[in-house]
Parts: sequence; structure tokens; C-alpha cells
Amino acid sequence: MELNTMGANRGNREDQSAHRFLRAAAIFDSRRRQAPAPGKIHQGEHGLTLVELIVTVAILGILASVAYPIARFQIQRQKEQVLRDDLWTMRRAIDKYKDAADRHAFQTSIDSNGYPPDLETLVNGVDVQGKKVRFLRQIPVDPMTGKKDWVLRSMQDDPDSDSWGGQDVFDVHSASDGTALNGTKYNTW
Repeated sequence: MELNTMGANRGNREDQSAHRFLRAAAIFDSRRRQAPAPGKIHQGEHGLTLVELIVTVAILGILASVAYPIARFQIQRQKEQVLRDDLWTMRRAIDKYKDAADRHAFQTSIDSNGYPPDLETLVNGVDVQGKKVRFLRQIPVDPMTGKKDWVLRSMQDDPDSDSWGGQDVFDVHSASDGTALNGTKYNTW
């Protein structure tokens, strides 16, 4: 009788291992059917194909090539606006100095025609009835050259002269030879 139980147990074990094998084979087969074939994308899977990646890079390249000139012109336009503002500020300070000199608020030299001798005088100021009056906070930096290298003109200079006579400061303009977006030269502003 023991022999029969041993044989029955052995048969049972073989049946169990065969059953496990078949179950594992079925699971493997179902997973194999679910695996995508190379190059095919199934629903629910994420990622980019090479063609999609190339198209995306091409679109980004086109957008960048359009945006770069716009950004460059915007920077130049901002520099031009700063130049206009700085010239306006300095010329207004020169005019205020001239007005104060014409009202005899302070002493000026005879050959100056009432204009400041240099830009530093506008920053350092002059004594008006015991008080220091400044006409300019600081000499601005020319945005086109990156320096405080303004070209000055005196009242005695020729209108087309590029050199400063040194007697007074009648006008100021940029030292840059660059061309503005509107086609004019910065040194003529």
C-alpha cells in the first residue's frame, strides 16, 4: 500500500510541475503577444520616433532663426533710445547752465558766451548765491561706444567741425560712427 501512495504522490507532483510549466508558458506567451514589434508603437506607449525628433528640432531651429534678428534689433533700438535720452539730458543741462549764466546767477568767463567750460562743471556745479547748484548728476556713458567719450562742440567751432575748440560746451554728440536703424549716423544726432 505504501508503494501506491508513493506512486500517487509522485504522480501528483509530476502533475503539479506540469501544471506549473504550462501556466508559466501561457504567461510568457501572453507577454510575448503584448510586446510591440520593432518600429511599431502601440496605444499607451510614449516616446518619439526619429522622424518626430527631427521635425521638432527643425521647427525649433526655424523659430530661433526668426527670433534672433528680432532680439538683436530690439537691443539696438533700446541703445538708441538710451542715446537719445542721454543727449537730451546733457543738452538740457547745458541750456539750464546757459540760462543761469544769462541771468547773472554766477560769474562766467567772457569768451564762454555763458556756456559751461566742460561737462564736469555741470556735474560739479557752480556757486549760486552761496549754494552749490548742479546741472547734471553724472556724465552718462555713451551706449554706442560704452565710454564717456562724448564729442563736444563750442560756440566758436564750425558747425561741421569734428574737433572741439575747448572754449565752452555748446553742444554734445556721440563719438560712434555707427549707423542707426533709421539710416542716420549716431554722431549726427
